[in-house]
Amino acid sequence: MTADEDDAIESLERLGLTSYEAKVFIALQKLGTGTAREVSRVADVPRSQVYSVAEGLEDRGLIEVQQSSPMQYRPVSTDEARSTLRERFERESDQAFDYVETVREQFGDDHEEQEAIWTIRGRERISDRAADLIRRADESVAYAAASPELVTDAITEALRSCAERGIDTAVLSEDPTVRELFEDEPGIRTDEPDNPHKEDMKEGGPCRGVFVDDDALLLSVLGNGQELPGIDRETAFWSEETNFAKMLIQLAKSTGGPVE
Repeated sequence: MTADEDDAIESLERLGLTSYEAKVFIALQKLGTGTAREVSRVADVPRSQVYSVAEGLEDRGLIEVQQSSPMQYRPVSTDEARSTLRERFERESDQAFDYVETVREQFGDDHEEQEAIWTIRGRERISDRAADLIRRADESVAYAAASPELVTDAITEALRSCAERGIDTAVLSEDPTVRELFEDEPGIRTDEPDNPHKEDMKEGGPCRGVFVDDDALLLSVLGNGQELPGIDRETAFWSEETNFAKMLIQLAKSTGGPVE
């Protein structure tokens, strides 16, 4: 048995066939038409098992059986087999996910709302999450960053896209080089917020923030301790469509924060 044949058998198994069914099906592709004895020899499947396996393949619509003595088996065309397996896969998938949706509808609303607050670490992962939150803005978005290194291409493109869609878009930073990045971007306003933590940035203070639609936010800080080469110390938490997120955004507004 070749490596390609092994791969084909494994693929057929993932489509729902048993190992013996896959082997018999491929053996019949080689034979064209064959008896249980011939199939057993080519497929390396015990002859006593070929009969029940062939019956299963017939039920699946993958082979045809000639009622002769001895019985002859032959596979359906590859196009028909492909279509049969695809339809079966789609049918099983629909049945499974129909049930999942039913369970979600029946039980999901009965549970208390979970105040999901997620923690992520590492500058690249935090940047990816920030860009994703910005892209999903519908009404307003504010991005606050302590330094230009925190303004990635993906974040810039997400902010630009929001502005083009007419969304209230702002970039805030005490660092003028950050604001200068967006000076010529139409629809993106820049400002220098009143940050009481400005002097604490090197001691674990705020690093950046994303505020979206009054119901989603991300805040990150730089960890305390001595700076070590190659060690990424940025940590963030984010929350979306939770009372926690809404409360923090309203608190930032009431205290003159970046989303005022």
